[in-house]
Amino acid sequence: MVELELPAERQDQRLDAIFHALADSTRRTMLQLLAQGDCSVGELGAPFRMSFAGASKHVKTLERAGLVSRTVQGRAHVCRLEPRALATADAWLRYYEGFWGGRLDALEQALRDDAAG
Repeated sequence: MVELELPAERQDQRLDAIFHALADSTRRTMLQLLAQGDCSVGELGAPFRMSFAGASKHVKTLERAGLVSRTVQGRAHVCRLEPRALATADAWLRYYEGFWGGRLDALEQALRDDAAG
């Protein structure tokens, strides 16, 4: 697994926050929008016809997870995708992808050996 700069307990808390944020389809769609460029909170909420307060609540969850940063420019709250948090989750998932890939390869080989023998 990729070495993270946080102590183990903080790494767990960060991953919990990331996966909690990603568990909601509205927030995943917001991240897709942000992958195309910075958006205001209002722009992020527009596809869902939600209020600024509703969209802001989702953005706060994304912020707590480190997936999004927000700056205030006049009256506009502009959000930006922060890819480092996604890289953290990806590193965790890749570890298990390798684990299960190896297990499935071993199972496939055992089944071939059994069928041949």
